[in-house]
This record gives sequence, structure tokens and C-alpha cells, in this order.
Amino acid sequence: LVYNQFKNAAVQLLTVETFLPVKIEVPKDQEVIHPDYIFEPTKEVMVKEIIPKSLKIQFFKALLDSFAAEHGARMTAMYKATDNATELLNTLRLNYNKARQASITNEILEIVSGANALGK
Repeated sequence: LVYNQFKNAAVQLLTVETFLPVKIEVPKDQEVIHPDYIFEPTKEVMVKEIIPKSLKIQFFKALLDSFAAEHGARMTAMYKATDNATELLNTLRLNYNKARQASITNEILEIVSGANALGK
């Protein structure tokens, strides 16, 4: 089973897990003890009921992680896009204001030059 595991809104991890066969993990430092239990219902019936439920839960967890990772990635992308658009808007506004200021300065210089020419 391959899916994107959600770590946080900015980080999603590609995860590969074995879906089948089901692994039974036994810690290495512990001895395997075979107690003499009587299962009611039998072990076979319990395994037939527990394994499908466990697989459904594992698949559902992977599905939820993938959805959360997708939403986190989209949210991060939208934040970055908003920041980039704001920065671009600020740059364009600054360039516009500089051009406007240069135009006004040129007009004032022309008026002053014309007044000086008439005054002489």
C-alpha cells in the first residue's frame, strides 16, 4: 500500500506499507510464550473476523492520511501563491508610483522652464 502520510501542513511523507500478508511483530528481546488458552470462539473464527476489520481500518487510515496530506499540500501552495501575488502587487505598485512621480517631476520642470523662458 503506497500513500502520502500526513506529518504536518508543510510536510507529507511517501509511505509504503505491506497490506497483505499481515505481519505479526514480536519484540526481539522477548521470548515467545505459547500459553494454554481456550479461545471462545475458536482462533480460526476470530482471525476470520479480525483480519478483514484490521485491513479495512488500515486502508481507511491510509485514505485519511492521503486526504489530509493533499489538503495540507494545497493549503501550503495557496499560502505561497498568495504571498507571491502580494509581493508582485507591491513591486508593480512601487514601479507605477516611481513612473508617476517621474512624470509629475517632468511636468513641473517643463512648467518651470516655460515660466523662466517667458520671464526673460
